[in-house]
Amino acid sequence: MVVFVVLASLDNVAIGLVPPLYGSIGDAFGVGEGHIALATTIMFLISAVAAIGFAYAGDRTDRKPVLIVGTLIWIAGTAWSGFSGSYPSFLASQVVAAFGLGAVASVSFAVVSDLISPKRRGLVMSFWGLSQGVGTLAGTLVGGLLGHADWRQPFLVTAIAGGVATVAYLFTYNVPRGDSQPELAGVEYDERIHHDHLPVILRRRTNVWLILQGGTAQIAFGSLVWLPVLFRARAEDQGYSTSTAIVIGSVFATLFQLGGALSILGGLAGDRLQRRTPRGRALVAAFGVLAAVPLYIVLFFVPMRIEVPDGAGTGTIIRSVLADVFTEPTVGLCLLTAVVALMLTSANSPNWFAMIADVNPPEHRGAVYSLGNLINGFGRAGGNAVVAVAFRALSGAFPPPLNYAVGLAAFQLFFIPTGVMYWLASRTVARDMTDTHAALLARAAELESRPDGDVDGDPPVVVEGLAAQQDPRPGR
Repeated sequence: MVVFVVLASLDNVAIGLVPPLYGSIGDAFGVGEGHIALATTIMFLISAVAAIGFAYAGDRTDRKPVLIVGTLIWIAGTAWSGFSGSYPSFLASQVVAAFGLGAVASVSFAVVSDLISPKRRGLVMSFWGLSQGVGTLAGTLVGGLLGHADWRQPFLVTAIAGGVATVAYLFTYNVPRGDSQPELAGVEYDERIHHDHLPVILRRRTNVWLILQGGTAQIAFGSLVWLPVLFRARAEDQGYSTSTAIVIGSVFATLFQLGGALSILGGLAGDRLQRRTPRGRALVAAFGVLAAVPLYIVLFFVPMRIEVPDGAGTGTIIRSVLADVFTEPTVGLCLLTAVVALMLTSANSPNWFAMIADVNPPEHRGAVYSLGNLINGFGRAGGNAVVAVAFRALSGAFPPPLNYAVGLAAFQLFFIPTGVMYWLASRTVARDMTDTHAALLARAAELESRPDGDVDGDPPVVVEGLAAQQDPRPGR
């Protein structure tokens, strides 16, 4: 489990490296920030599309080699980014890295879901999801701190760390499908996905809402990659040099996203409410994303007075920013608002992971995750690209940093349809859990009746419409 958490974290480090360095990389290649932002947009899209193929391969074959190949690809692309000598070379390296990144999240999700019992899914998935959030934060921090003087260094360090994690993964246990599923206890379950299973997956209505919600959610989340730019612009507006402003922006963006660490509370709340009603996880996620919207809007407009020594070393700037949290009321208020907002939206992540595992058999989880991740990728790429256009359009009426604040606030309204879709999922999740539970029990009974376990070529058991006859609680 630890190795999967590290791998999931590192792939998000690779994604988070570029935004704090938009200006530096653009200056090195003689292009504008928008050209570098395009690399991030392309990375979101390609990794999401590649995840479909990797997820199908993982659900169809041995997952370990698939995950290793994907990891090696993104390591190669990330290292290439650090050595790039031109903008086309940098863009191509990000495409390669994105292709490999598509494997890590989708395949490792399927493996992790097989390690977790249904009763603990919310809590444990919060740790797995947290590793991705921590990875993004670390990417922001590493990019700003290691890259403020030399933008290439963060890419090379991340590639080396990925290589070390890959070596560690070679020695891990190969987790069987359905290993922690109570219905499959005592049987050897090795059902595989088939190309004609997509209609079965989409007939589970909860899957449809879980897949679609990411389109609007990730438009809002995608816009948040510009947080370092907003805080850098605020620092520059107060007269700080570009080098100092980059460090300030990265540190503030990292501090203000610490609320993501409280996704554990969202996972616990989902587990607790799920014991009372099958709608529990969906309702927790819906409440979280809707309640966070006004807090985000406040965050972007609360004024901040930054007090750090201009031109000082990185360590001195970090210490000064941390001191501002306690000595400058505006900074403390911003931090508190951001932590609460991120805590609420982070309840989305573990409960989304857990619901995918709740309503799908083991051989479908990677595919459903990758379909959701595809929509997530388009939403996040759209948010990242369109918000850049919005900033430029707004700059005529609102000079920086106000144009960034107005644009980011507007994009948080996309969380509203996300909350509505989670509420709709709460209305169908009980039936879909019951049908999947019944199908697994039927398959387990069939396997037990064949002691030799020779079920190759048998069609998968699909049981639907048995909600009235079966107890919906996992592990009955």
